[in-house]
Amino acid sequence: MIFLKRVRSILFFTFSVFVFATCKKTNSVPKEQLPPPSTPFFAKGADVSWLTQMESNGIKFYNSSGTEQDCMLILKNMGMNSIRLRVWVNPANGWCNQADVIAKAIRAKNLGLKILIDFHYSDTWADPGHQNKPAAWAGEDFSALLTSVYNHTADVLKALKTNGVTPTWVQVGNETNDGMLWPDGKASVNMSNFAALVKSGYNAVKSVDTSIKVIIHISNGYDNSLFRWIFDGLKNNGTNWDIIGMSLYPTASNWSTLNSQYLTNMNDMVSRYNKDVMICEVGMSWDQSSDCKSFLTDLISKTKSVANNRGLGVFYWEPESYNNWQGYTLGAFDNSGKPTEALNAFH
Repeated sequence: MIFLKRVRSILFFTFSVFVFATCKKTNSVPKEQLPPPSTPFFAKGADVSWLTQMESNGIKFYNSSGTEQDCMLILKNMGMNSIRLRVWVNPANGWCNQADVIAKAIRAKNLGLKILIDFHYSDTWADPGHQNKPAAWAGEDFSALLTSVYNHTADVLKALKTNGVTPTWVQVGNETNDGMLWPDGKASVNMSNFAALVKSGYNAVKSVDTSIKVIIHISNGYDNSLFRWIFDGLKNNGTNWDIIGMSLYPTASNWSTLNSQYLTNMNDMVSRYNKDVMICEVGMSWDQSSDCKSFLTDLISKTKSVANNRGLGVFYWEPESYNNWQGYTLGAFDNSGKPTEALNAFH
C-alpha cells in the first residue's frame, strides 16, 4: 500500500509538472508576435459650417483631379475623420440654426465622420471681441439666462440624437477668452457668472449623453497666462469640463515659434488641470499652401506628442472657403475649388 501511494505521488507530480510546462509554453507568445497596442483616436478635422450656404449659392467643389465631389467626401479622402459645426440660436438668414446643423451632421455621420458641435450662444459670431446674447434672451435675468443655455444646448443635442447623430464632442461657448453672453457672463467682470453659464451648458450636454466630451474653447493657444486665468477661474468656481480647446492662426513667418509655444501650453494644461487638449481651429492664407502644409504637419506632430496621448486632434477652420467667400482668405481650397497641398498634412 505504501509503495502504491508513492507511485501515485510520483505520477501526480510528474503530470503536474507536464501540465504547468505545457500551459506555460502555450501561453508564452514571442514578444515580436504580440499585437501592437491600440492607437488612440486622433481627430483630423475641419469646420465646414459654411458648406450648405455655399452650396445654395451654386458653389462647387472638386477633388485634386478636378472631379466635382461632395466637399465632405473630398476632405475625408484627404485624410480627415471629423467635422465641426457651429450652432447659432436664431440667425437672421437661418444658416447654422438647428435644422441646418442637423442636415450637415447627418451628411457627416453617413460618411463615417465624427462630429464636434460648437455652441456660440448667440445669433451670430461669438469670438474674443463679440459675445452678444441672442435677441430672444436679451431681457432675461441671470437665472433665466442659465435656463436658456441649458434648454438650448439640450434641445439641439436631443434633436441631433433623434436624427441618429450623437456628437463625440461639444463646445460650450466659442473662443470665450473673456467669458460669454455679455455683460452677465463677462469673465473679467464676473468670473463666477461665466463659470455658472459653463456649468449649465456642461450639465445639459451630460443630461443628453454622458459619453459626449465637453470642450471649453479659448483662442491664442500660445498665451499660457490667458489660459491659466480662465481655467483657474472656472476650476475655483466649481465648474467641470473634459477638454481644453485652442485656436491658432499664424503667419508663414511665425508659425514655428507659435507651434512651440502651443506645445508648451498644451503640456501645461494637461499637467495643471489633468485635462485633454485639442486644437479646435487653425488657418493660414490659402495662397501660402506650402508654408501651411509645413505648419500643419508640425502642429499635428506636436499635438500627438503631448504627454500621455492627451492631445486629441487638430481642426482646420472652413478650409472649403475659396474665391474670397465672405471675405475670408484663410481657407485651404484654391480659386478653382480644389484643395491646396496644405491639406496633404492630414493624410
